[in-house]
Amino acid sequence: MDRPAWAPEGVDVHRASPARMYDALLGGSHNFEVDRQAAAMGKQLVPDLPRLALSNRAFLRRAVRHLVDAGITQLLDIGSGIPTAGNVHEIAQDIDPAVTVLYVDIDPVAVAHAGAILAGNDRAGAIEADLRRPDELLAKVRETGLIDFERPVGLLLVAVLHLLADEDRPVERVAVLREAVVAGSHVAISHLTSELRPEDADRLGASAAGSSRVGIHFRPRAGIEAMFEGWELVEPGVVELPLWRPESERDQHETPGRSLGLAGVGRKG
Repeated sequence: MDRPAWAPEGVDVHRASPARMYDALLGGSHNFEVDRQAAAMGKQLVPDLPRLALSNRAFLRRAVRHLVDAGITQLLDIGSGIPTAGNVHEIAQDIDPAVTVLYVDIDPVAVAHAGAILAGNDRAGAIEADLRRPDELLAKVRETGLIDFERPVGLLLVAVLHLLADEDRPVERVAVLREAVVAGSHVAISHLTSELRPEDADRLGASAAGSSRVGIHFRPRAGIEAMFEGWELVEPGVVELPLWRPESERDQHETPGRSLGLAGVGRKG
């Protein structure tokens, strides 16, 4: 296929990207045919997959509101994906216009689209960096001048850590980020889980690795809870996506007891 005008030079339009697949599941337009095919294959295996994407997006909205209400004035969204309606900066700055937001993603399409959306917003930005190299990522964050690590930071690791294989040591990556922020900082994590629907998790994991070449790693509850080591979990702890502080029935995109995702928020004491 031809490279769309909005896609940066050098982007492989024949290889699926997690950020663009997620965009496709949410009904977005910044994705390629290969991403739509991978998303469609996932929906064939697990028909409620789009509801999982919506549930995760709703958790992100609630988590951002919680962090800003808790006094956090700077948010670092790692693995931000392609910004869609209800972006982090829109949610946060609607509550407090002084909040700064930095989006970080490994996908150049996500970064380019975020940069276009943020034109004229001097309290938000986007950079390309790899969570598997957290020291380099943190160095790039510091270079922007948007995040002051001498003040509390809200770390958003939403639907990104399940893209890291066990050999990528996701728990250690979170620990490096935790050590970089001061007391009073928060982290919000959502992660695909094999806890409640192991057969569906196996099917989706195998399909992602085999056809789209995108590794997705469903983990049990214990593996996800380990990512909060060193953080004080806020209520209700690590729970299914729709059960983390739902604000209304509109947040119930999935049936409790059937979610393929777990989520939680922690505070550094």
